Amino acid sequence: MDGIKLSFPPESPPLSVIVALSLSASPVTIDSSAAATTVPTFVFSDGRKLSGATVLLRYVGRSANTLPDFYGNNAFDSSQIDEWVDYASVFSSGSEFENACGRVDKYLESRTFLVGHSLSIADVAIWSALAGTGQRWESLRKSKKYQSLVRWFNSILDEYSELLNKVLATYVKKSSGKPVAAPKSKDSQQALKGDAQDKGKPEVDLPEAEIGKVRLRFAPEPSGYLHIGHAKAALLNKYFAERYQGEVIVRFDDTNPAKESNEFVDNLVKDIGTLGIKYERVTYTSDYFPELMEMAEKLMREGKAYVDDTPREQMQKERMDGIDSKCRNHSVEENLKLWKEMIAGSVRGLQCCVRGKFNMQDPNKAMRDPVYYRCNPMSHHRIGDKYKIYPTYDFACPFVDSLEGITHALRSSEYHDRNAQYFKVLEDMGLRQVQLYEFSRLNLVFTLLSKRKLLWFVQTGLVDGWDDPRFPTVQGIVRRGLKIEALIQFILEQGASKNLNLMEWDKLWSINKRIIDPVCPRHTAVVAERRVLFTLTDGPDEPFVRMIPKHKKFEGAGEKATTFTKSIWIEEADASAISVGEEVTLMDWGNAIVKEITKDEEGRVTALSGVLNLQGSVKTTKLKLTWLPDTNELVNLTLTEFDYLITKKKLEDDDEVADFVNPNTKKETLALGDSNMRNLKCGDVIQLERKGYFRCDVPFVKSSKPIVLFSIPDGRAAK
Repeated sequence: MDGIKLSFPPESPPLSVIVALSLSASPVTIDSSAAATTVPTFVFSDGRKLSGATVLLRYVGRSANTLPDFYGNNAFDSSQIDEWVDYASVFSSGSEFENACGRVDKYLESRTFLVGHSLSIADVAIWSALAGTGQRWESLRKSKKYQSLVRWFNSILDEYSELLNKVLATYVKKSSGKPVAAPKSKDSQQALKGDAQDKGKPEVDLPEAEIGKVRLRFAPEPSGYLHIGHAKAALLNKYFAERYQGEVIVRFDDTNPAKESNEFVDNLVKDIGTLGIKYERVTYTSDYFPELMEMAEKLMREGKAYVDDTPREQMQKERMDGIDSKCRNHSVEENLKLWKEMIAGSVRGLQCCVRGKFNMQDPNKAMRDPVYYRCNPMSHHRIGDKYKIYPTYDFACPFVDSLEGITHALRSSEYHDRNAQYFKVLEDMGLRQVQLYEFSRLNLVFTLLSKRKLLWFVQTGLVDGWDDPRFPTVQGIVRRGLKIEALIQFILEQGASKNLNLMEWDKLWSINKRIIDPVCPRHTAVVAERRVLFTLTDGPDEPFVRMIPKHKKFEGAGEKATTFTKSIWIEEADASAISVGEEVTLMDWGNAIVKEITKDEEGRVTALSGVLNLQGSVKTTKLKLTWLPDTNELVNLTLTEFDYLITKKKLEDDDEVADFVNPNTKKETLALGDSNMRNLKCGDVIQLERKGYFRCDVPFVKSSKPIVLFSIPDGRAAK
């Protein structure tokens, strides 16, 4: 968007356009000095013009490179966005303002964004329309009338607070709700930019990419479940495909039958769907085995490859030392003879491999005659016992990339030294070259992303499976309580950076908290062990039930039935902190004064008695206590907390996993919960008052079997 000037009447700046430009860090010059301008207008460097606020907003949506899906990622989403952009004008009609608020509020009850799973110009249009009304909207924001709408508005303002506050301060006069005249100085352009370029969004271009002609591939090996590192690669492919109006192919690199299985294929497809990756088709490297064998034979006939029977350890030493193999100068006939032995899987063939003939003295060891084929009589999970030989990744990947018309192959920077090898393989094959684009591998503290090491945890029984909530697999972290929207936002904020960083999990869980906190229901639990009975002598003689909101700021969470009784349960830790005569607050009930404390021989509190003081002020009490009624309707809970699987922040390649296994990674606490939790379903996310966020892993079945809740980290430092 270089070379574009935005002109508009000084008295009526197009707030939605300015907000969109600010969020996307678009390099547009703002000029509000042209008094002759009657409508917002983009003036291009060649003299062409576009006019009208909604036209300009849609142009920014289509052109923004820093915000994924800003104008949707498919025709349906884009059409929905158009509906909301057009609807935004309703907020300027005085008589329809509150009707519009009500409609959007209801629509947002179960949504984080208006369209899809990320910010779009639909959100910008409605948000700006509300903000532009100034005091009228500010008054409603402070009320409890439109809780979902306010929650959505505030979450956007919190996420982009510095940028949006600058725009509002510059262009909106809150006292009257009327836009203020735009500043004429160049400071307005700086106010627009703010820190947008530090938001971590992808801001890079694919080399030589053309709109509508980009084809990418996501090519996992089916030797494990999709983990958070793969998710970064998958989502970057998705991002670039959408940005360049291209397509993504999912290809399973199934060239190593010893590690692969249909279970992994099925679950990778499932996880790719969970991430919302839209792909053109699914292919398999094994689809190309006949063509790969023909190419290997062609290279041998041309003297660009040879069969080597050097023992593996000796071969590795020769490669390190830059020594030519004794087989390097085999005749074509000798190579083809041994090649047939490999195809047959004979004893002689098992001693051999095929190597490319590059340069054994190359400083880059990846260029020292890489292995193309190995003899392996194992059965393949997909095609059975048809083949006794299998290509290596280094040989098959560039070949299939070229044949499938891949224009750009995204690879993590750990492959950097093998880029020259990739290009050389394609050159020797005589195939079309493919652009490589590198991004940094996602590394997280105390986290294993090696499928081999993750498999070790599964096989040794240290975890419950690939979807264990302690695992960094997509299924594992979702089971822990992570929302996919948070994962997508986290990864796209990292962008396509090539910097290698060891990242903390806190950022990811903080994003997750921002998504779940505004909407998740609140419930109450009391740790079962040594719980203390608090008798209220003037409490109700007969229990009574009152309906109260599950979330005081979000009506969409519904209501819960709370029973009030003469005797209530509180936790021992709370009881131990109370003094005789102290006034405390019983949450969702009122104040009470403790008159008597009973302790056992060891000094532990075993019982309390007191009286209600419902007229007392909650502002004057130090302790705000969660409690449960003494009834037989309570449910049994198992509250489960998790820790990292390893004790070292980052394992080196030569570290033995077994030496760094954390012996204490799972803690279960038995508790009692309010009766409303009988209705929880597997996957529901709740907040237990004063305990944190939890995901229901095992719902209520019968009274003797506890509901299992998994603790969800909130991004704060561990206690």
